[in-house]
Amino acid sequence: MLERIHLSIIQEVEKQGSLTAAASALFLTQSALSHAIKKLELQLGTDIWLREGRSLRLTQAGEYLLAVANRVLPQLAMAEERMSQYACGERGTLRIGMECHPCYQWLLKVVSPYLANWPDVDVDVKQKFQFGGIGALFGYEIDLLVTPDPLYKPGLHFEPVFDYEQVLVVSRKHALAKVAYAQPAQLGDEVLITYPVAIDRLDIYNQFLMPAGISPQRHKTIETTDIMLQMVESGRGVAALPRWLAEEYAEKMDVVAVRLGRQGIAKQIFLGAREADVDIDYLKAFVELARHLSLVPIN
Repeated sequence: MLERIHLSIIQEVEKQGSLTAAASALFLTQSALSHAIKKLELQLGTDIWLREGRSLRLTQAGEYLLAVANRVLPQLAMAEERMSQYACGERGTLRIGMECHPCYQWLLKVVSPYLANWPDVDVDVKQKFQFGGIGALFGYEIDLLVTPDPLYKPGLHFEPVFDYEQVLVVSRKHALAKVAYAQPAQLGDEVLITYPVAIDRLDIYNQFLMPAGISPQRHKTIETTDIMLQMVESGRGVAALPRWLAEEYAEKMDVVAVRLGRQGIAKQIFLGAREADVDIDYLKAFVELARHLSLVPIN
C-alpha cells in the first residue's frame, strides 16, 4: 500500500537529485532510504527509478507517482495545518495568490478591514504566483487568486469584485497628455513600458495595438510601478495601468492618465477559489468585503 512516506521519498529524490541529499532532507540514513526504495518497488511490482551510474532517473511509473506526490502532499500539508488551527481554536489562514502586479496595492485596501473583522484568521499573500495561479489553486498552495484574466476550469469559481479602466500613462509634458483619447497609431513611435508579462496577456496589446496592426517602437519591461512611472515622468516612455492606480500616482508625480481609444478598455479584478471552498465562512466574507469596498464605477 502506498503511504505518505513513499510519496515524500519520490518527491525528495527528484528534488535533491541524489539519494544522499534526499536521505538528509528526509532525516533518514542512506541505507534506510535505499531499503525503502527497494521495498516500494517490490511491493508495486515495477521499477520506479532506473539506475544510471550514481544517478537515478524516474521510469514512466515513477513519473506518474511524482505527479501524484506533487498533487497530494500539499493537500495533506494543508489538511494538517487546518486541523492544527482547529485544535488551537483558530479559524484558519487565508492564503492569497497574486497574478497581477498592480493588484497588490488594491488588495491592501481590502486586507486591512478584513483583518479587523476576522481577528482569528491570518492572511498570507503570495506574489510568486503572478503567472501560475491556476496551478497554485489546484495544488492547494493558495486559497484565493487575485487576477484580471480568469481561466475558467472545472472545479474553480471566479467572482468579479472590482471594475476598472486600463489607461495610457504619459508625462504631463507629452503630446498625448492633452488628447481626449489615444489612438493605436500614436503609439507607433513610443517606448512602451509594461510589467514583465507575456505580450498576449497585456491588454494594451491584445485589445488596442494588435487589432490595429500597430507595434510600439520599443517594448521595455520593468518590475516595479514606482520605477516605471519615474521613467514615464522623465519622458522615457509611456505605460498602461489601471486608471485608479494612475490617478493615485498623478497626485504626486507629473503624469497623466489618457483613455485608450474612444470607448476605453474596461477590465475587472476577479477572485478565484476552488468550488469546494467557496462556502467557507471566512473566505466568503473576504470576497464579499472586496466587492463591497470596490463599488467604484469605471472612470
